Amino acid sequence: MKNQHNLPGAGQDTPFGRAIAFVWHEAELLDSKNYGDWGQLWADDGHYVVPIDPDTTDFASTLNYVYDDARMRRLRIERFTSGFSMSAADSAVTVRTVSRFTLVEAVDDEIEVRSAQLLAAFKRGATTLFAANLTHRIRLTEDGPKLVRKVVRLVNSQDALNALGFLL
Repeated sequence: MKNQHNLPGAGQDTPFGRAIAFVWHEAELLDSKNYGDWGQLWADDGHYVVPIDPDTTDFASTLNYVYDDARMRRLRIERFTSGFSMSAADSAVTVRTVSRFTLVEAVDDEIEVRSAQLLAAFKRGATTLFAANLTHRIRLTEDGPKLVRKVVRLVNSQDALNALGFLL
């Protein structure tokens, strides 16, 4: 089948195309609040990062909204699914649109893609929009793709933010 999008390597039979499909699948899991399956997308050594500084690359040494390793992701999922957390009990309904995919690097068994995300969150009669640049580093394994790193760079990360009681 001919690539209908005229993007080199964007067909789903390529690593880039599979990475795009993986990112869309992740967005679907988050919008449906399927946090258990979302947690299974991750490699054991993976990091989920939402930095405050829009230019930082040293996430371990800078202040972040989120800097989760496997343990912290597991605890976050437990809070969201236990029913005891206020953010879980009164969670927003979300819809994500992820587009503008760019291949950053493909080396050995890992691929890194950048994209843009618009997230609409509806809670208590109000809709809030979050815009972010995403970077996904994905390890292609025999058991399927695994997230090695997801960085969510909110366009307004240095402003006062509220309503972040969900995964970006």
